Amino acid sequence: MEHETQVTRAWVLHPDITGADDRREASSALEEAVALAAALPNLEVAGSTTVRLAKAQPGTLFGTGKIEELRAMFEANEVELVLIDGPVSPVQQRNLEKAWKVKILDRTGLILEIFSDRARTREGVLQVEMAALSYQRTRLVRAWTHLERQRGGLGFVGGPGETQIEADRRAIDDQLVRLRGQLAKVVKTRELHRKARAKVPFPIVALVGYTNAGKSTLFNHVTGAEVMAKDMLFATLDPTMRSVELPDGLEVILSDTVGFISDLPTQLVASFRATLEEVLAADLVLHVRDIAHAETEHQAEDVRTILESLGMDEKTPQIEVWNKIDLLEPERREAVLAKADRADDVLAVSAVTGDGLEALFQAIAVSLEAEKSRETLNLSFSEGKQRAWLFKEGVVEQEEQTDEGFAISVHWTLRQARKFQSL
Repeated sequence: MEHETQVTRAWVLHPDITGADDRREASSALEEAVALAAALPNLEVAGSTTVRLAKAQPGTLFGTGKIEELRAMFEANEVELVLIDGPVSPVQQRNLEKAWKVKILDRTGLILEIFSDRARTREGVLQVEMAALSYQRTRLVRAWTHLERQRGGLGFVGGPGETQIEADRRAIDDQLVRLRGQLAKVVKTRELHRKARAKVPFPIVALVGYTNAGKSTLFNHVTGAEVMAKDMLFATLDPTMRSVELPDGLEVILSDTVGFISDLPTQLVASFRATLEEVLAADLVLHVRDIAHAETEHQAEDVRTILESLGMDEKTPQIEVWNKIDLLEPERREAVLAKADRADDVLAVSAVTGDGLEALFQAIAVSLEAEKSRETLNLSFSEGKQRAWLFKEGVVEQEEQTDEGFAISVHWTLRQARKFQSL
């Protein structure tokens, strides 16, 4: 007999701290937090509220009056789980759970839950486990046990017995050491795959962007692949790569990556580094933006910050892809198209209708061709294998025989030059 799925009633709170330096626009922040909650199966969002605060109270986050007011509202709506869109300290969590008699999850915990639910590859699963343990290590708070757990996930949302976080720090540290060992093996395998790909003479084009910007939809449109592409935050977690031939005949490897988000938990930035290494190895980065979103500028800034923190090479060419122009009102659409025309390395497209994709393909080809340089190589007669490779790659412009061998003029990309060195 199939087990009936139990739905947990949740309420989303966005603390709008007026004195905070990094204060976000409250309505957009709340909307994003609700979308995050909706990304988890078995959660029913019963309602959402923005709570304005001058400053956070160290022990309880909110003031006494507000805590009582919210308690009554949660009780009336039979809420079992409260999602607080922001950081909540272990002490605040304990005190609020006691006052409201509900389970509390902060933004980091919620994002970790979603990642845990979505990770499919061995590497993704290991990285989420490590991030979750690092997070738990800071809080060792007893999980509520009256909520039945019916799915994968990490059990922050509640689960009987098995999700007790009372295991001491040493047990967590031992587990982290074990997971790091396993992850190192997976990363090694991944490096071997990357080296194998490096022998393929195709440039890598990586799609990056804020979560739900439409990267997977664009990826699917271009490659015909069946990547999960829903209007949902973090629909893609594990990097997917496909070889694609562009209309002008240029063959590239297109890589779809995990979506970025503001205040991405530091544990996740560190543990998903390997997943995002695909971006660091890319010859061209397409920064996909949801241009119809009210917070598109802030989202773009968040993506740039994360790329910087990953150690993205400034020399790697980037194209900004302003996606979802099909969602814009005619007047706004005209303005966006005009602005994109005036800007360098910016293209406005719709991954759904295909508008602007032809221009994007041309821009990709131009960008990848632009990195070509000319050089003269002197090869000895014994280096026949290297000479044959140059002709096979189609990079030879001129060849002259010398007393020692051949003087060959080549016109090639940085990638081909690197590959030649490895021969």
